Amino acid sequence: MHFELTEEQQMIRDAAREFAQKEIAPVAARFDESGEFPTETIRQAGELGFMGVEIPEAYGGAGLDSLSFALVIEEISAACAAHGVIVSVNNTLFGVPLLDFGTEEQKKTYLAPVASGAVNGAYALTEPQSGSDAAAMRSRAVLSDDGSHYVINAKKAWITSGPVARYIVLFAKTDPDAKGSRGISAFIVDTEEPGFERGKTEPKLGIRASATCEIELTDYRCPVERRLGEEGEGFRIAMQVLDAGRVGIAAQALGIAQAAYDAALAWSRERHAFGAPIGTFQTIQNKIADMKMRIDAARLLTYRAAWSKGIARRSGAKNTVNGSVAKLFASETATYVANEALQIHGGMGYSKEMPLERYYRDAKITEIYEGTSEIQRMVIGRHETGLR
Repeated sequence: MHFELTEEQQMIRDAAREFAQKEIAPVAARFDESGEFPTETIRQAGELGFMGVEIPEAYGGAGLDSLSFALVIEEISAACAAHGVIVSVNNTLFGVPLLDFGTEEQKKTYLAPVASGAVNGAYALTEPQSGSDAAAMRSRAVLSDDGSHYVINAKKAWITSGPVARYIVLFAKTDPDAKGSRGISAFIVDTEEPGFERGKTEPKLGIRASATCEIELTDYRCPVERRLGEEGEGFRIAMQVLDAGRVGIAAQALGIAQAAYDAALAWSRERHAFGAPIGTFQTIQNKIADMKMRIDAARLLTYRAAWSKGIARRSGAKNTVNGSVAKLFASETATYVANEALQIHGGMGYSKEMPLERYYRDAKITEIYEGTSEIQRMVIGRHETGLR
């Protein structure tokens, strides 16, 4: 076992870091304050290939490996976590279902423009009354009498990039009488067609530049050619996609944690109290040591999950546990490190003049979306015990 990145992986990491620090970091606070979607920097990310890292070049992507994807998300998230999740959703929650389950025509028509960054994609599974309990969804898709299209009536909540997405992978029940998660199917929705409406953009605690909203479909006519996969296969598609998406969120959390740690380390050297840098105090050194230890562990788990994700996608195996372990540990590490880093900064950490309070707010969401920490523990526990 070795821990060295390939030359290509180092190059993509360095390119992502340069772009993030030069183009994103200087505007991150402004977009956080305004809540405006960062259209221009996201467009630039697309031009650099970051909106479709693992998507083959034939479909508008960069054609790189899973670890390269994690490196990109980590570097972008260190500059701005909102940018990080926008890029992650495009790559995983939209890109993976199209790449793994889409027809050739669907890939060319809907995957290519999203992977290239020309338009944005989104993923609609959560509903107002059902988050982690996806099987309780109320959205319905009814096949027309002539079999040419589905009529979809649905209301979805907390849709990342929903306010700006052109195409959305949406899940609805095609067989409402089926028990549990059976009877769910996946569809590609074009948001510019009749019957689609966006709700208000959600006012969020963190990742404020990442636009999030409710969406509603009323008698929306979706051609049968835009069903993704087979009818009734939707829940399996949704869970497989989340396995991939959790690696992206782990990398996002890792980026937030690293940025907060770097700020705390610099402050411990610069800030003086009682005639010495505060970094000379044992209490501060203990905090630095604990943060360093957790970040290193989170990075190893995240990179392992990214590596195994690539193997799993090629072999058809599952990456569920590695993804859940990485997402759980990295997200809780981000929250812990952001809290400790803010504490080290004292009153200045609480001020909006410094980025610590943004790291603190941004970190929390990584413990919630794409499966809460409680759900990750349940997934891991069930796998290890073999009991449900």
